[in-house]
Amino acid sequence: MAPEPRTVPRATLPSPTGLLVFQPLRRRHCAECRRGPLPLLVLEDGVPRCLDCADLGHLVFLPSGDTALTRRSREESALSAVVVRFNRRKSRYERQGVLVEEAALARAEQRCLADAEARRRRRVRDARRRAAQDALFTQAFATEIRRLFPGCPADRARSIAAHASERGSGRVGRSAAGRALTEGAVTSAVVASVRHLDTPYDRLLMSGVPRHEARRRIAAAVETVLRGWTEAGLGSAG
Repeated sequence: MAPEPRTVPRATLPSPTGLLVFQPLRRRHCAECRRGPLPLLVLEDGVPRCLDCADLGHLVFLPSGDTALTRRSREESALSAVVVRFNRRKSRYERQGVLVEEAALARAEQRCLADAEARRRRRVRDARRRAAQDALFTQAFATEIRRLFPGCPADRARSIAAHASERGSGRVGRSAAGRALTEGAVTSAVVASVRHLDTPYDRLLMSGVPRHEARRRIAAAVETVLRGWTEAGLGSAG
């Protein structure tokens, strides 16, 4: 196994914008105070020094993972350092995190929390806006059902509309035709409801009857319900 180099090959390092601190792969002691083994060290003139001797002992370690927190911590910190470790398999140094001032980290965390709260409030506002839009659309869908099938009970029309237009369902009410309230889309939603609620269609499927055959068997029953809902309106008009 190749030993950890005592000097740093610059070509293998990430591009730093400040000081570099190393997580050693083997036991290293400070060349100045002789303390060790060191979890973190700075290389000065090719020899290791502990953070205290390198005047970085007051900094705290922030592991990689939260890009926004890392960026803001470095912005808030007057002094910072990038922490790297040598990856033997890839033969290169990789970032492990940063060292920043503790107060700077606290300020950065507050900024991130404020952003998180702002995002939460925006999500709440967006959810309310979508709910209002959905309610209006469901109402319009139910109105169109009642226009095409005047005999359909109002509660049933609202139920069909709510089911067909449920957000994220992929049902006909969420399709482009459904959003446009085309006659074909609205009728399809009504037919689907009648098929499941007013005929033995579901029982046929559960008993093993193929879907197309089950639809053929209940087609007359569906047509009877639809005709009744349509002719009820024609009768009242006459």
